[in-house]
Amino acid sequence: MKKRSLLVPLFFFCCLALSAQNSTYRVTSILQIMDIKTGKITVVKEFDYRVEAPNWTKDGKSLIYNSNGSMYKIPVEGGEPVRIETGSVNECNNDHVISPDGSMLAVSGSTEELSGSRIFLLPFEGGEPTLIVEKSLSYLHGWSPDGSTFCYCGERDGNYDVYTMSVNGGEEKRLTTPELLDDGPEYSPNGKYIWFCSVRTGLMQIWRMLPDGSDQRQITFDEDYNHWFPHVSPNGKWVVCLAYHKGDIEPGEHLSYKNVVLRMMTTKGRKLRTIHSLFGGQGTFNVNSWAPDSRHFAFVSYRFESESK
Repeated sequence: MKKRSLLVPLFFFCCLALSAQNSTYRVTSILQIMDIKTGKITVVKEFDYRVEAPNWTKDGKSLIYNSNGSMYKIPVEGGEPVRIETGSVNECNNDHVISPDGSMLAVSGSTEELSGSRIFLLPFEGGEPTLIVEKSLSYLHGWSPDGSTFCYCGERDGNYDVYTMSVNGGEEKRLTTPELLDDGPEYSPNGKYIWFCSVRTGLMQIWRMLPDGSDQRQITFDEDYNHWFPHVSPNGKWVVCLAYHKGDIEPGEHLSYKNVVLRMMTTKGRKLRTIHSLFGGQGTFNVNSWAPDSRHFAFVSYRFESESK
């Protein structure tokens, strides 16, 4: 089952509503950076509300993330975030991508007139968005290196598949056809492949295909985890992904507030290993967050805080 929402999942609201010994609970979001060479993790900023899905800007200086339906930019060294104006798109979700040249931002979201997630394009510094993918539900994950094409997950007639469309709009092309969930499509830096995840062989695993949808091949075969959202480093050497422990969720779910791990392997599918354990899930790692140096990437973890009355 695939479920995305701008709202915090229902069970989290239940957690907030619970009280014990005159205490209530809220979520703290921790925006962090990992150095893959040293394993060092640096905290960019802690927030006393929910933030999600960092992108790293092309100049290496800032991170982009979504929170409460809006988009924000923050320096990688920390500091105060700045809201990015998204005009009529007032419900941005955690699927957003920066253009290869850094000049544009594409977001998934909705407006007061258009419910359900669609894909919009706007200047990187903000402005009124242009609707590109009109069909709902659509969730953007990838932008081709030549800047010409989006790849995204779309729900059509009850099934979620991988689609592509020109950034100028037009007809969408369906690339996957199994009556099972395919999600998280993302181009490799050289444009040779689209990486994605699929439950077609049981657990959620990482797959790869050519940009026209041909030669679909399974890359991960680990039976202890459900693997989500493969992100390829800019130098094309590494893939990092989010993984849920088998049995914690159904293979097609990616829920918030779970004990999860970040895993890394080569783009040849070798040396798959866990590099970090955290409390997170949905919102941690939905879109590519590699730094231009291919050494660092950003992610979000969460914790519950007790508040005494």
